[in-house]
Amino acid sequence: MRLLFAAILLAGLGLAGFAVYQTQQYVGQMERELVAARSAQSAGPETVEIYLTSRNLRYGERMVPADLITAPFPANAVPVGSFTDIDAIFPDGIAHRTVLRAMDTREPLLTSKLTEPGKEAGITSHLTPGKRAFTIDVNHTSGVAGFLRPGDHVDVFWTGRSRESGEMTSLIEPRMRIIAVDQSADMERRSEATLARNVTVEALPEQAAALAQAQSSGRLSLALVGINDDSISGAIEMTQDRLLGVVREEHVAVEPERTCHVRTRRGNQLVLIETPCTN
Repeated sequence: MRLLFAAILLAGLGLAGFAVYQTQQYVGQMERELVAARSAQSAGPETVEIYLTSRNLRYGERMVPADLITAPFPANAVPVGSFTDIDAIFPDGIAHRTVLRAMDTREPLLTSKLTEPGKEAGITSHLTPGKRAFTIDVNHTSGVAGFLRPGDHVDVFWTGRSRESGEMTSLIEPRMRIIAVDQSADMERRSEATLARNVTVEALPEQAAALAQAQSSGRLSLALVGINDDSISGAIEMTQDRLLGVVREEHVAVEPERTCHVRTRRGNQLVLIETPCTN
């Protein structure tokens, strides 16, 4: 009996020891995983200090160093055009930069939202080098019912009269970029439509000359291009006959057949005798 009791006791102690061993192994594994997770979390991804706005900034405002703060940003997700150096924002002792597009608080500062150093937010700051600003008069129909905004692209159509086709409409300049509506070059998007009296587009000198000639000899109308549409419209021409489906027959002048004559005298009479023409 005592031997049986001793055997049971030994078996129980063995099982208890095995359970303790297993528990220690599990706890140790959990502790190692926790330490590894904390180490990975503390290391984190590589970051870069970039400049953000410290307040809301609107078009035309002057931004100074006090309007900026820095914050860490994942190095592999830094927005294109961000600033990491204050001297790149205010080079050569420049005291301020002018805002081209509205920015909210804590928004990354981008080159596309500021004028060039030392320049104000006028029309010239929106022009691509080599291009010129040209203003087109519009109304509620030719100006797309007031839905045009700076930054949009438009096709420019001319309507007038030609000697060959009469009244006609033709696409003269495709996909021109608008840089101002009336006297505003603010690129901030608005939800409401505003009827404009004129729009200013960006054009090459040759295009500006063509627009000037077209505006003085007829009427110009604009057609808004979709924001994601990169296509360039080809040659388009519409006449009244084509619009109404009228086909006009061409009248070809028929040259009368030439005849040649020889004069001869018969007695007292002068007679014309028809002969084949030799030249």
